[in-house]
Amino acid sequence: MTTRRRPTRSQRNIQWIEEHCRIPEGRLVCQPVKLSKEQRRWLKRIYDTPTRTFILSMARKNAKTALSAFLVLLHLVGPEARPNSQLYSAAQSRDQAAILFELAAKVVRMSQDLSQYVTIRDTAKEMLCGELGTFFKALSADATTKFGLSPALVIHDELGQVKGPRSQLYEALETASAAQESPLSVVISTQAPTDADLLSLLIDDALTGADPRNKVELYTAPTDIDPFCDRAIRLANPHFNVFMNQAEVRRMASDAKRLPSREAAYRNLILNQRVEARNPFVARAIWMENGGTPADIDGEEVSGGLDLSSVSDLTALVLVSDAGDVHPTFWLPEEGLAEKSRADRVPYDVWAREGALQTTPGRAIEYEFIAEHLRTVFDRCHVKALAFDRYNMRFLKPWLERVGFTEEELSRFVEFGQGFVSMSPAIRELEARLLARKLRHGRHPVLTMCAVNAVTVSDPAGNRKFTKQKATGRIDGMVALAMAVGATQLNAEESAVEPQMFFI
Repeated sequence: MTTRRRPTRSQRNIQWIEEHCRIPEGRLVCQPVKLSKEQRRWLKRIYDTPTRTFILSMARKNAKTALSAFLVLLHLVGPEARPNSQLYSAAQSRDQAAILFELAAKVVRMSQDLSQYVTIRDTAKEMLCGELGTFFKALSADATTKFGLSPALVIHDELGQVKGPRSQLYEALETASAAQESPLSVVISTQAPTDADLLSLLIDDALTGADPRNKVELYTAPTDIDPFCDRAIRLANPHFNVFMNQAEVRRMASDAKRLPSREAAYRNLILNQRVEARNPFVARAIWMENGGTPADIDGEEVSGGLDLSSVSDLTALVLVSDAGDVHPTFWLPEEGLAEKSRADRVPYDVWAREGALQTTPGRAIEYEFIAEHLRTVFDRCHVKALAFDRYNMRFLKPWLERVGFTEEELSRFVEFGQGFVSMSPAIRELEARLLARKLRHGRHPVLTMCAVNAVTVSDPAGNRKFTKQKATGRIDGMVALAMAVGATQLNAEESAVEPQMFFI
């Protein structure tokens, strides 16, 4: 007599979803759910081995939210339900939170079995299974964050929309899970635009395998292949050949190829690449191609750019050697650093601890520290020219004199305007060097943040300058880098002028 093999946890869950859930919308609406091969594999990874966090990142229109709804019901009224457990979904907006809730509610209403046990509260975005005491609620970041929760399951929906490394809602829910014996967090989202955003940090950490309970499934097209070909699309869309509208996706690719203004959004939403859905000054791939380790500049000839802040903003000094080695230094006031980190949504406090960011005492930038650092720079290497924005130089100059700068050394400080006339040639030269891979910035985190944020505007003649109005964050480091490159050009032009003798 043969014994029937007991189904695994994932097989049991797959069977339950396919028996009790129906497709909530689309051309196959009301039909029984038939999970794809990839969806079955994801459920196996989640449930057949210990899992604390499961990150699933792929392009839009791959039924991410529908899968999230099935998981919610699996834990609300299915075989994963635990008596009196709390379940939450977290989204960045009320509209996004409503989408997941409404899909789950539709699945319940389509099933006679589920609708007998689940009570739906539409206005509160809640569902309750009275017999088990299980409770689900859809939360959004633009509502007041509620502490005191104890979730057994959290679905983080489209976490890639979080800008920066922190989210109050994410942290509140993740820390609240500590009361549970085996909490589960599932992140289902397209990628965030930058490496410094929360989802990117979570993905990169999971990819290291440091904690085997944190797992990731990342579907993305590499940046070095034709972004408009079917192969690129398939790599980011696991369901391209299953239920996606292939003609519509190919039309999006054609539009992005024909209209450059749509390419960034296409790369982020369809190819699931870390790309801003806007047009930054330098593409992320180009910036990373210049990420080699810079050589030591002791004894070398360098040019520099100094972007001085007024009171409490970021101050940037960037040195560039003739060989293309980039050495940046950044300062912020020590007091209020954590608050500024939250406001700008970047880890200034972490960068300060790691040595990538210098701090000065108090709540305002102390130019004394900048002057002393510049004294060290001038002693270490030969500074041919140091470009600066004239606005705050009057406050720095007395400190330069106090730390021993001579008149000859002060003559190497060159005023550099921030308008189109001065900045356009510098930006053009910086762009040319980046495209030719002639710089090595070592992927300095603060400078990389500035590069990601940098946006240019043009005048009617086509001249460009950086603008803080259209940037999504600090760009001071890129301004200083452009000035350093511009100072190099000015120095080269002056050296090229040879004395001439005229005979009368």
